[in-house]
Amino acid sequence: MYDQAFLNKLNKLETPFYLYNIDLLKKTLDSLVESIKNENFKVHYAVKANANKKILESIKDKGLGADCVSGNEILKVLSIGFDPSKIVFAGVGKTDKEIITGMDSNVFCFNCESLQELNVINELAFKKNRKVNIALRLNPNIDAKTHHYITTGLSENKFGIAKNELNEILNNSSNFKNLNISGIHFHIGSQITNLEVFKSLCTHINELQRWLIDRNIHLKHINVGGGLGIDYAKAEENPIPDFKSYFNVFNKFLEIRTGQTVHFELGRAIVANCGSLLSKVLFIKKGDSKKFIIIDAGMTELIRPALYQAYHKIKNLTSDEKNEKYDIVGPICESTDVFSKNISLNKTKRDDLLEILSTGAYGEVMSSNYNLREKVKHYYSNDL
Repeated sequence: MYDQAFLNKLNKLETPFYLYNIDLLKKTLDSLVESIKNENFKVHYAVKANANKKILESIKDKGLGADCVSGNEILKVLSIGFDPSKIVFAGVGKTDKEIITGMDSNVFCFNCESLQELNVINELAFKKNRKVNIALRLNPNIDAKTHHYITTGLSENKFGIAKNELNEILNNSSNFKNLNISGIHFHIGSQITNLEVFKSLCTHINELQRWLIDRNIHLKHINVGGGLGIDYAKAEENPIPDFKSYFNVFNKFLEIRTGQTVHFELGRAIVANCGSLLSKVLFIKKGDSKKFIIIDAGMTELIRPALYQAYHKIKNLTSDEKNEKYDIVGPICESTDVFSKNISLNKTKRDDLLEILSTGAYGEVMSSNYNLREKVKHYYSNDL
């Protein structure tokens, strides 16, 4: 809860804007680092969650690596000072230009998702007289038990290499003279709160690794992806995820071979709760059976609710009156520009200041200027 002096500062700022709590981010990073008890565990921050400069600087300062899914993300983290040897380059559709960017930047590894991609990278590496590290992204066909739009590890998803293709790759590995197939990579989904899902992933990896060892294939690293979720419903009570229990699953159930490193690609779990979207109320509109709060933030500032019905807790920072039921909507000319329906909120009036919590991940970074909206601003709580 903000004190009145801080609220007065927020009320003077033009809305909508993102507010980042860098102190909470640093506490989250401290908890993350302290929870890693295995020196062979390496964490790469998933840049797609939030590429804000000050956030990236805090993450870099903690010694984390970066998980990038575009050439521009690679260039961005390098400009911040991330170690190239801690950068992994993922993505189902890397362009030739992006692949060359990764090679020229000497990234640690390319996570590859198809036989054709391997052929292209091998060809480009040959032209540069280079040999690059490759991890094969495989689909374990594990249900992440999360929203179907953010599930990525099923056999029907566009991501990863199918089992029948793996045999073909391994049988023809001698053709990839400019590739060093050093690891395997998985990512089964996002916003996973049931740790049993990660236990199932460990079981699958163990079986696969034993199968590979029987064929005299020994991996230098295993990349288990990310996906650890946060508590959106109780963000203020549980601002920092249970990193200790998360890493313990892999410590306990993953069969790690001598000299092997295990890599993690965490994004949302690190940054989601350090960010909020602040917006002022434009109008209260009465329908036949409900009331609408129309705010000045829309799906252009936070697309998650419109994209896959994501839940975010919403607070009225300037009202202490009794609760009423509302639908909270934005100003964009789209019917899906809705933040929440039938929400219980303190009685609200024009110019009240609302806070949409847990928007530090996939908020500002996915914003747009649709309807020719201005680019959303951001501020840091410790700078105000």
